[in-house]
Amino acid sequence: MNHTVAADADETLRSAIEAVYRSDSRRILATLIRLLGDFDAAEEAMQQAFSAALEQWPRDGVPGNPRAWLVSAGRFNGIDKIRRSARFRASEAQIGLQIELDATHGAPDPDETLEDDRLRLIFTCCHPALAPDAQVALTLREVCGLTTEEIAQAFLTAPSALAQRIVRAKAKIRDAGIPYQVPDKTELGQRLDSVLRVIYLVFNEGYAASSGDTVTRHDLSGEAIRLGRLLLELLPEADAAPEANGLLALMLLHESRRAARTSATGDPVLMEDQDRSRWDRDMIADGSALVERALASRRFGVYTVQAAISAVHAEAPSAQATDWAQIVGLYDVLAGLQPSPVVELNRAVAIAMRDGPAAGLELIEAVLARGDLADYRLAHAARADLCRRLGRIDAARAAYRRALALTQQAPERRFLERRLRELAETGPGH
Repeated sequence: MNHTVAADADETLRSAIEAVYRSDSRRILATLIRLLGDFDAAEEAMQQAFSAALEQWPRDGVPGNPRAWLVSAGRFNGIDKIRRSARFRASEAQIGLQIELDATHGAPDPDETLEDDRLRLIFTCCHPALAPDAQVALTLREVCGLTTEEIAQAFLTAPSALAQRIVRAKAKIRDAGIPYQVPDKTELGQRLDSVLRVIYLVFNEGYAASSGDTVTRHDLSGEAIRLGRLLLELLPEADAAPEANGLLALMLLHESRRAARTSATGDPVLMEDQDRSRWDRDMIADGSALVERALASRRFGVYTVQAAISAVHAEAPSAQATDWAQIVGLYDVLAGLQPSPVVELNRAVAIAMRDGPAAGLELIEAVLARGDLADYRLAHAARADLCRRLGRIDAARAAYRRALALTQQAPERRFLERRLRELAETGPGH
């Protein structure tokens, strides 16, 4: 019996440590990067701190502040490693001395009330000295904890190539002496665009996961929203702020629909079929207020326009009652700001809702005929849906099969497979 109780206690503690890892490991890593000044050293120190927790917490109990304990353990591990380093250089000595001084005196960072270690980290990862694709990859890996394979899927590249991209980015930060800090007000506007882009990509991976067994990853979208809020707190009321408002609005308005986006079995539910009573009205109110603030500035950009589109959806009591003419008009504005085949696709879907499926299908087929979006699963899924609505069953089947071949996310695959089964029951089409 005692052995059983001990085993149960050990399992409970292990579960507690795993929960801390899931909830706080990226925060801990960001703080250790600031303290140790090196990505790889911080990663190693964090892993060793969690290993120490597995050994000590069963004996001594879970500390009152597990995150602080893990940061402290990781920091002292970093100090010891610097002391023992056979290739101890003057720069390392200086870092080690500063770490020891911080550990001894516990001097608070004067910016701690305004900044967050993960916000410092994202500005470091998005430094202009790094290539744009490296900024995104490094932020997804270090700030958000995505695996190399998940990021590679988002980039449509090989995991080995993506891993090398991340290694080179870390080396660039180290060799160029890129500071681990939020830029001052004079540089903030220039640096903001890449940070907003990366935060939105993080949100998208959480809102519509590129692969896996779930449609969404709440941890990632929640993290992106938290970073968006922190960014707004930091930003001055200057030219840079409207698009930060617009991005946060866009994320909140999308996130407001999370509860209605999946069925009880975890399969996706199209917006037109969602139970709108399950939409989060507080998030919608917050997002709509941010949209209005951004639009009123008249200095808005693509995030604000996308948020305005989402706000129109949020205000409609049903899909049929949606102001599709307004949405088409907003897509026209968006196409002027940022023309792209994906914007064309979304505009075509809105036109299909305004003018009928034939009008939208003609536009989608024109995009596909150019070779644009040939490997974009949502383009083929949209074409399939419009063909289905028009009774072009054979064309719908072919388009659904093409979308299925391009889809890696399990619930989305089940949705497409169900559509194909429904069409099989319909019989031959024209």
